[in-house]
Amino acid sequence: MSAPLATRSENLRGAGWLIADMSLNVWALSIVKAMGAEYPAAQIVFLRVCVGLVVILPWVWRERTRFSGVAHMGLHVLRVCLSAVTLIASFFAIARVPFAMFSAINFTRPVLLMVLAALLLSERVSPHRWRGALVALVGAVIAVAPAQLEIGWGLAALCLAVTTGTLAIILTRRLKGTPEVVMMLLYALGIAVLVAPLAWAAWVPVAAEHWPILLLVGLCAQMAQVCFLRAHWLGDAGVLGAVSYLSIILSTASGFVFFSEVPGWPLVLGAALIVLANIYISRDV
Repeated sequence: MSAPLATRSENLRGAGWLIADMSLNVWALSIVKAMGAEYPAAQIVFLRVCVGLVVILPWVWRERTRFSGVAHMGLHVLRVCLSAVTLIASFFAIARVPFAMFSAINFTRPVLLMVLAALLLSERVSPHRWRGALVALVGAVIAVAPAQLEIGWGLAALCLAVTTGTLAIILTRRLKGTPEVVMMLLYALGIAVLVAPLAWAAWVPVAAEHWPILLLVGLCAQMAQVCFLRAHWLGDAGVLGAVSYLSIILSTASGFVFFSEVPGWPLVLGAALIVLANIYISRDV
C-alpha cells in the first residue's frame, strides 16, 4: 500500500527543509574547497565526523536501548567503509574540480543507483529508464571531457566518490528498518575509527584561526542531515526530487562568487542533460 500524499503545506515545508539542507551542504563544501588543498582530505573528514559524534551523543544516550542486538553487522561495516572512501574522495575532489562540475557529476548517482539496484538487488528497470541512463551518461561525458587533462586526479576521485557513495546507498536500502540513531552512530564512529590512522599520518598542524572554520564543516554537515530527514518526513519524493536540482544552481553560484569559476557551455549542456535524464527516469509511466 502506497504512502499518502503530503498536503501542499507539508510539501512547502519539506521543500524549505531541503533547501536548508542543500544550502548547508554547499556552505560546508565551500569551506572544504577553500581549505581542502591546505589540509589533507582525511584530516578534514576526521574532524567532520568527530563533530558529528559530539552533536548526536545526547540523542544516542536517550535512545541507548535501541543498540541491543544490532543485526547485519557485516553490512554495517561495509557501509561505513564505503562511506569513508566516499567522504575522503569527495573532499579531495572538491578542492580540485569546479563546483558546478562536482554537483553535476554527483547527479549521476540516481542513474548509477538504478543500474546497481538492477544488478545487485534484481530490481526491474523499464526500457525508458535505461534510455534515461544513456542520456545521463552522454551528459556526464560532455560535462567532463573538455577538462579531463586539466583535472586529472580530481576527476578520478569524484568518479570514485560517486561509485562508492552509490554502493553505500544500496547497502542502506538493504539495512532498511535499522533505527536511524543506530545508523548515524555507526556511521560517525566507524568513519572516525577508520580515518583516524590516515588523518594522523598526514596531519597538518591547524592554525588557531582555522579551527572554528574546520569545526564548522562538521556542524553544518550534521545540521544538513537533520534538515534532510525532516524534508523527507514531510514532503513527497516527486516534489523533493524537483527541488533538489536547485543544488546545481547553488553550487554554481558559490563557485562563481567565492572561487571565480565560470562554467563553460559544455558543462552547462552536460549538466542540463543529466538533470533532464533524472527527471525522465523518475516520471511515472
